[in-house]
Amino acid sequence: MRKQRLTPAEVRRIALGAQGFSTAAPANGVERQRLRRTLARTGLLQIDSVNVVARAHLMPLYARLGPYPVELLERAQSRKPRMLFEYWAHEASLLPVETQPLMRWRMERAARGQGVYKGLVRFAREEHAFIEHVYERVADEGPIAASAFGGDRGDGGWWGWSKTKKALEWLFWCGRITTHSRRPSFERLYDLPGRVLPQSVLDTPTPREDDAQRALVEIAARALGVATEPDLRDYFRLKPADSQARVAELVEAGALLPVEITGWRNTAYLHRDAKLPRRIDRPALLAPFDPVVWERDRAERIFGFRYRIEIYTPAHKRVHGYYVLPFLMGDRIVARVDLKADRARRTLLVQAAHAEPHAPAETAEVLSCELRRFANWLELESVSIMERGDLASALIAYKKAA
Repeated sequence: MRKQRLTPAEVRRIALGAQGFSTAAPANGVERQRLRRTLARTGLLQIDSVNVVARAHLMPLYARLGPYPVELLERAQSRKPRMLFEYWAHEASLLPVETQPLMRWRMERAARGQGVYKGLVRFAREEHAFIEHVYERVADEGPIAASAFGGDRGDGGWWGWSKTKKALEWLFWCGRITTHSRRPSFERLYDLPGRVLPQSVLDTPTPREDDAQRALVEIAARALGVATEPDLRDYFRLKPADSQARVAELVEAGALLPVEITGWRNTAYLHRDAKLPRRIDRPALLAPFDPVVWERDRAERIFGFRYRIEIYTPAHKRVHGYYVLPFLMGDRIVARVDLKADRARRTLLVQAAHAEPHAPAETAEVLSCELRRFANWLELESVSIMERGDLASALIAYKKAA
């Protein structure tokens, strides 16, 4: 059978539709069921501690739903009936609780010392008694923070962790403890899974490893719409051999359909339920860890958009800025803005604004409106634009006109 051929424009619309950008933002506010449906589309939210604008897991929902009450997500991840739990998926992530049984194989591998940082495995081998002591504290006193244990505090960084922090991270990797909630400072409170997860999840039988991985690849395929095998692998950070075997099985089952895409070197796969929207008409600011752009090679293939986060780049070597958000307009990424929430002055700082070569004439006008809306959601009173980047002067002009 001849492979279906997709044009670059079709690929963009399929990918964005799969991520929820083809449906209108709710006009009457966001309720729990709409949040659940959106999370079912994305499959997960990546967590990151950087809070230059807002926490990374908050912004993908804003991009898809518009201004939503952040407390709705906070309740979903910390209160009954709990909708989300934390675990290592695409890095540290929030996932629907129903996904927890699909991650148990990873927890079991971690307990065997597989798929975990070597230093942490060595620590677990050498400090078994101490780890059990920490576990008993969590069992007796949870929810409990690492800071409640006292003792050595470490000096920051992965292997500057204190002994307690290493013990907690090991137990978390192995699934013996989980995140109950987080403090406003973003510090985790740990507890036992039996006191955190819904009973229906706890009662779900543990799938075989290959069945769980196949289900995860299909979640990724639904979320991406059309993707290469490395794209699918990356979504839940599977090993190449595992991912390749599961993709082949899903092709055999008819869940994934091989397709040809102009300019793509690797075979692409279309999920059988993927839709091709007639158009995408949703302006959106995308967080650096949004699933649309988190895999930089995929973003470049689909949007012709080369994107690198420059947080760790020395200031004098940065090209676009410290914390840069791509701006989606229609089915193209047309600009990027370096943003910072100045909470003391209640101002959204636009530290630089750059247009992409194909940006349409109305980009500055649409982006200006979106920046005001974004600032309102962040509970900031104003937008301040610095004259850096080729789009800045047009933004300033539209701000004055408004």
